[in-house]
Amino acid sequence: MRDSLRKAGQRLMVGFQGLEASPEVKRMIRDYGAGSVILFARNVAAPGQVAELVRELQAEARAAGHDLPLLVSVDQEGGRVARMRAPWTEWPPLRALGRRGSEDTARRVGAALAAELHACGVRLDFAPVMDVDTNPNNPVIGDRSFGSDPDLVGRLGAAMIRGLQEGGVAACAKHFPGHGDTDLDSHLELPAVEHTRARLEDVELRPFRRAIEAKVATIMTAHVLVRALDDEVPATLSPRVVEGLLRQEMKFPGVIVSDDLEMKAVARQWTPGRAAVLAARAGCDLLPVCATHDMQVESLEALVKAVESGEISWSAMDDAALRMRRLKERFLVPWQDPDPAAARAAAGAVERVALAREIAEHAGMAT
Repeated sequence: MRDSLRKAGQRLMVGFQGLEASPEVKRMIRDYGAGSVILFARNVAAPGQVAELVRELQAEARAAGHDLPLLVSVDQEGGRVARMRAPWTEWPPLRALGRRGSEDTARRVGAALAAELHACGVRLDFAPVMDVDTNPNNPVIGDRSFGSDPDLVGRLGAAMIRGLQEGGVAACAKHFPGHGDTDLDSHLELPAVEHTRARLEDVELRPFRRAIEAKVATIMTAHVLVRALDDEVPATLSPRVVEGLLRQEMKFPGVIVSDDLEMKAVARQWTPGRAAVLAARAGCDLLPVCATHDMQVESLEALVKAVESGEISWSAMDDAALRMRRLKERFLVPWQDPDPAAARAAAGAVERVALAREIAEHAGMAT
């Protein structure tokens, strides 16, 4: 039981409420072995406070006997999806970078994001968006995408990935196999993509291939029904999409992250526990349950039962654990707590604010 709980905990990413480590998140780290945490705007007030929060979370992991640090993550894309606002640099949306079209600038933005996040102890940024924005009625992607040209998205996304990861922060290419041509928000409903496999290869998948060539550390799946690949379950829960296409065909060796399992595209049909098991069986290594403590516990217990019943094999758990270990060893070892003073100094540095303003002005967008 203890070994299965430890392995299951390594696959869970948890969110929580408040500017300090809550009793619930401490319990997940201490009693359930959760190895990853995600921060939202509800957890963020100031650079020094975030650094102190990360120190507190890491202290809990040490006290619980974790052999590797917690992986602390955030969605910091720029534009409307940025959990850390001023005094951190406020970046325009990725569409502004797309209008500029410069790989060098995209790499500089990635490096700048990394500098501010790394100083706070955040070592995984759920960026960049590699979706190709081909549907003007898309309610959730839009200007979060670099643009409508898959080659442009691939070039700039790969450059940003390199900038982030050279700065010591793991990047995440999202949302595989493509959320750009949908007209529903997967936070609320299950969107469907109706394109042929040939079209998917030519448009949606092309940027993800560039991300893999750039050695992106993680790729996030989409809660989208892609009928040409699997017409029964959304991509996150589909072995054909995750293990078959991404892992086997496209040869992605890194960590595959599901999108939040509390999103209604999945949660309307499956309980959190069942969704976690199905996502793990599909090939997802890291399973975010971002808000509700009871759902986090339910997901953990369902994973343990699935391992002990044989529904999820021990070898699959070992493989996922090894990929998570390699990710942490690449970006988190040696174990080093953030310095609140350094976090304050890094946030909103003059040269980064100037770069953000320059990009926004060139694109005709205000930051």
